[in-house]
Amino acid sequence: MTCRQRNQLIIYVVNTVLGLLYLSPLLWMVASSVKPESRIFSDMTKGLAAFVPFGFTLENYKTVFRESNLFHCIGNSVFYVSILVCLSLLVNSMCGYALAKFQFGGRNALFTTIIALFVLPLESIVLALYWIVYKIGWNDTYFALIVPFAAKCFDIYLFRQFFLDVPDDLIEAASIDGAGQIRTFFQLVVPVSGPVFCTVLILDYVAYWSDFMWPLLVTMSDTKKTVQLGLQAFFTEPPIYYGPIMASLVVSIIPMVVMFLFFQKYYVQGIAATGIKG
Repeated sequence: MTCRQRNQLIIYVVNTVLGLLYLSPLLWMVASSVKPESRIFSDMTKGLAAFVPFGFTLENYKTVFRESNLFHCIGNSVFYVSILVCLSLLVNSMCGYALAKFQFGGRNALFTTIIALFVLPLESIVLALYWIVYKIGWNDTYFALIVPFAAKCFDIYLFRQFFLDVPDDLIEAASIDGAGQIRTFFQLVVPVSGPVFCTVLILDYVAYWSDFMWPLLVTMSDTKKTVQLGLQAFFTEPPIYYGPIMASLVVSIIPMVVMFLFFQKYYVQGIAATGIKG
């Protein structure tokens, strides 16, 4: 074995060990979801047995199906998050394109303001945002979940950084051929910007899917509850059984895992491309 091969082997081993360490909570959760209640924590004192589904049972998943409305909550989340992400992709991509390719007064000041707003947490404006939603009359509606977050500073930044690398000659050629700005954007720029769109899609979908505080504030009826609010019932309504909790958590992350596995190649390309220019 050459020195180079030995170094590569060491890198692979280290990466595998680190990967398993990062995945260990997820693996334990999946294994615990198909164990009897009595074995979930007793196996934790037996080393690797905690990650092996001894006493395999699907009773925990049956309990989730039978005794909760989690799947209705998942449907609500899929519905509103999908609409929100699509709207966010449209709004933020057009804003990022304008900042990257249009020349207008105050452009740099506007971009600086967007960068500065990165550090502004939702908690600092949540009361003002809730007051606006309440006054409009959007409480307990999908509008309250979707509209306030259609524009996002970080998404605008990612799109702007990516669009800076789209050749100006390509846009000028489309203009010479008679294409307007809207047609140029949708028929020329968008088709070559798949990586950044997939990156924003993944980041936003995970963020909004995991959001708990804002849906808790603006939704009151069971028909509007999101997946995170549906999960809360397993932790707050006694008696608390950890088998169904693990099963419900596994069910709730399946859409995220599937989406990330499908888009991960484009996600990496998008992250790399948006960091090329400043």
